[in-house]
Amino acid sequence: MALEVQMNLTQEIIMNSPSDRLDQSAGHQDHRPSGIDAKEWQVRVDLAASYRLLHHFRMTDLIYNHISARVPGKHDQFLINAYGLMYHEIAASNLVVVDVDGKVLHDPTGLGINPGGFTIHSAVHMARPDVACVMHTHTAATIAIACMRRGLLPLTQHAMRFNERIAYHDYAGVYFTDDERRRLIESLGERQVMVLRNHGSLVCGRSIVEAFDLMYYFERACQAQVALLSCGEELVLPVEGVAEQVAKVFEAPDRKANARIWPALLRMLDLSDSSYRQ
Repeated sequence: MALEVQMNLTQEIIMNSPSDRLDQSAGHQDHRPSGIDAKEWQVRVDLAASYRLLHHFRMTDLIYNHISARVPGKHDQFLINAYGLMYHEIAASNLVVVDVDGKVLHDPTGLGINPGGFTIHSAVHMARPDVACVMHTHTAATIAIACMRRGLLPLTQHAMRFNERIAYHDYAGVYFTDDERRRLIESLGERQVMVLRNHGSLVCGRSIVEAFDLMYYFERACQAQVALLSCGEELVLPVEGVAEQVAKVFEAPDRKANARIWPALLRMLDLSDSSYRQ
């Protein structure tokens, strides 16, 4: 019976292939400027959407924090937010192109970029060619977890997804130095999620969609732990081995839940404000 339940769960999580997705761009005018190819424009649209989604789910810190994405076909360039725009103002066309040396290559806003944001994101992009998108947040829940000695505990299914898969980086001040870049990538290693002690969180994805999926559920796991610890009740931990089993289900190579999540999220954004596509 247990095996049957597990098989059904796995089948439920493994969704349809990307070819079965609803067309993300159906019914929307292509605002792509001349000089930007279709692949880069799609990355821009998805990156702008991720900013709007963090705004929607209240995971922003005013104009601070950042999400970056590698420019397709250009391993040494990435897109990031202009330093001064709120997340709900970010659109595909006003993202800034910067190289790994910190040189701004294209900035339609003239606002430049956050130097601390560049330090964090460039360090990861340079060290991890498998990473296409990096997200960094300062939410109340992730900061709280970052201040707890034991970090994220396997209390909920959302948290079990990250079982033994979180890196931890000790706080040493604001991130401006090359030495801090080295320390960041040493702490991160090959993992996709890192808690920045006394600071916040950092998530790496092989795509923008994967990065958002990880960040959303990591945030939910942190929120649940903060709420649970405030109750004063004795907490129940899963029996040995369960948390690892859950984590492996979620990282299965054929898991394609994102194929359904992302189009649904874009439809939600489009109903209220589709200007992120411009």
